[in-house]
Amino acid sequence: MLKNNTPLTVAIVGFGTVGRSVARILCDGGHPALKLSHVCNRRVAQKQVDWVPSDVVWTDDFERVLSSDVDVVVELIGGVDPATDWIRRALQAGKAVVTANKQVIAHHGADLLAVAVSHDRQLGFEGAVAGGVPVIHGVREGLAGDSLVRVMGILNGTCNYILTRMESDGVSFDSALQEAQELGFAEADPTADVDGFDAQAKLAILSAVGLNRHINTSDIPLRTITTVEAIDFAYAGKLDCTIRQVSRAEVDPAHPDAIFASVQPTLVPRSSSLARVEGSRNVVVVDGRFGGETAFSGFGAGGDPTGVAVVSDLEAIARAGLAGPTAARASEPAEILTAFVGPHYIRFVVADRPGIIASLADVFSRHGVNIDSVFQEPGWSKDELPFVVTLESCESTVVERALEESAAFDFNVRPPLWMPVLQTEDTR
Repeated sequence: MLKNNTPLTVAIVGFGTVGRSVARILCDGGHPALKLSHVCNRRVAQKQVDWVPSDVVWTDDFERVLSSDVDVVVELIGGVDPATDWIRRALQAGKAVVTANKQVIAHHGADLLAVAVSHDRQLGFEGAVAGGVPVIHGVREGLAGDSLVRVMGILNGTCNYILTRMESDGVSFDSALQEAQELGFAEADPTADVDGFDAQAKLAILSAVGLNRHINTSDIPLRTITTVEAIDFAYAGKLDCTIRQVSRAEVDPAHPDAIFASVQPTLVPRSSSLARVEGSRNVVVVDGRFGGETAFSGFGAGGDPTGVAVVSDLEAIARAGLAGPTAARASEPAEILTAFVGPHYIRFVVADRPGIIASLADVFSRHGVNIDSVFQEPGWSKDELPFVVTLESCESTVVERALEESAAFDFNVRPPLWMPVLQTEDTR
């Protein structure tokens, strides 16, 4: 709240699902330090609603927002352009900014934060990661006394919904995806979710905030979940694991200027915090040198959870002031390491014949990799027989080279599926 108990005036730019939720929260009377003053959107006449106070200005012209005396601009239009330019211009015009735009913060956050600092204005982005889960504030403020070495989580509710449905009812990936789309959990084009691009952007933000490592978002390696099949959950169960799309960034003590990062389907022990998160929920787990493991969990998407995150940022600005503290980031990108050491899961689908296991064992042996176990569920056609080989802990680059050679065998009906097995404290 400004001087003389005057509330902060707020302009919402983008009146879609999240914008409407933010407006409803601001108009319900529970936030006297905040006052909605402007709504900006294309074809604004079609967006107007009667539950917004009559003194709110509706406009389709962002320039009108910039030239007004509004205190905070809430950017909710999505996409990189023109959102990045609008955020920059709002900060330069002396306005604080709150955004839920993960792509803008992931790709241009460091530059925009520098603009915020140079103009002594706040830039809040709690809603850009994990929706209503307060992980940005929790890490930046609640864990400020610790030195974090790892952030890891389930950052995409669409993928988590699909994978948990495949696990619970044994449905195919396509059936689970269609169900997610019908329920509004997945877009008509789900590529950004299932191939990992959505989680990739969120992981880049968490790395900057939690680990103080600025990394180029597009450099984070991705693996799609589209290759996971229902049979993989049966085999994962034999290992007392389940399967999740895991986003992970970890500081390498041997390379202080580098960071390991990845987004990929992963076998997760049932004892892990990640295994217990089902449906469209998100979880972020951070590890600190002194405080150990801390988990943040909740609904990671949707208008209302994200709207809560946006209004929480607004309340923080009202308490601290327009020129309050803003997040800092390392200015130079850190090197991303892609190699890691750990156990591995490989599922083959083959046209069965004698000598297959021996051929594969020979390949792994020549690459110095030890096979830990072999699983084969009965009752499958010999023409398309799935079975699993698990490998003892070894470097991932060695596994990749062995798989390139293994995939060339003519008994393969489909390319092998490789997933790492997450190690928790009690499995190391």
